Amino acid sequence: MRSVGTSLPPNWVDQETLISLFREHWAREHFNVERIEELHRSVQVGGRYLALPIEEYLPLRRFSERNDAFNRVSLEVGEQAVRRALDAAGLQPRDVDHLFFVTVTGIGTPSLDARLVNRLGLRPDVKRTPIFGLGCVAGAAGTARAADVLRAFPGQVAVLLSVELCSLTLQREDVSIANIIASGLFGDGAAAAVLSGTDRPPPAAAPRVLATRSVFYPDTERVMGWDVVDGGFKVVLSAKVPAIVTEHVRTDVDTFLASEGLSRGDIRHWIAHTGGPRVLQAFESALELPPEALRRSWNSLRRTGNLSSASVLFVLSDLLASQEPRPGELGLLIAMGPGFCAELVLLRW
Repeated sequence: MRSVGTSLPPNWVDQETLISLFREHWAREHFNVERIEELHRSVQVGGRYLALPIEEYLPLRRFSERNDAFNRVSLEVGEQAVRRALDAAGLQPRDVDHLFFVTVTGIGTPSLDARLVNRLGLRPDVKRTPIFGLGCVAGAAGTARAADVLRAFPGQVAVLLSVELCSLTLQREDVSIANIIASGLFGDGAAAAVLSGTDRPPPAAAPRVLATRSVFYPDTERVMGWDVVDGGFKVVLSAKVPAIVTEHVRTDVDTFLASEGLSRGDIRHWIAHTGGPRVLQAFESALELPPEALRRSWNSLRRTGNLSSASVLFVLSDLLASQEPRPGELGLLIAMGPGFCAELVLLRW
């Protein structure tokens, strides 16, 4: 893992302003507006970056209009994230052999990775892998898939790009609890990670991917995801998510670490997806983590909200920028998402 670059759209709005806008809109549809405000404040988000200026959302009525905005803005923030990651890695676009692209908030054919080839100046023989549908878990899953490829091609370089513009998926007429929580929790942003094989070792300060683990929980397909409706992506978000985390994550982590001859006490750095307060609390409780262990995840949640697949990469970027990890220390990157499933990535500095 050579570097991580991030990019946020320029339209930041504080949470109280957003709450007042939702209150005005949903007061016509919902009898208990105070409950909406309570749910929005409970997610502990201070503000969010939005793909568009706030006044440009109201005219977006059709899915096609929202998706056009996704394809336009994703190109801008995606390019910026990749360029920043490559600059931090000391590499050029022509050095990239594999480009993985993950998202769950917009669609396009050709996909964003293809539209970035000319824009970035990537080689014509770059291998592209667009991945749609993994949702919040995709930042960790994409890291794992890129690392898998580089084990087979140790002299090559892979870039993972995540772009999530969650604000463009909002269903304004949906007054379900799941949609109200999502409207207060999710934000917009992009992150890119640069990885290289063992024949192209990263700088000493960068972590190496030691091992990865995927976990699928049977019969949980309706826990999280989308229903595709006439207006676009309608959120599926079960209240069971924190309970599933609490029930499974300790065993998943302990089993994974044991397979590498390790235990939770060996992990110095915890890089957790910012799934929301109840999810982070479930991680802390189930894994018996000290209060400071997920500090960066909590800070990221407050600054930008849940950025879906990009969130865990933003947390990793903060950790790398801190220069806190020391050689030999271990970290565990963890995310959960639609499936319902988990992805674990073991890192060593």
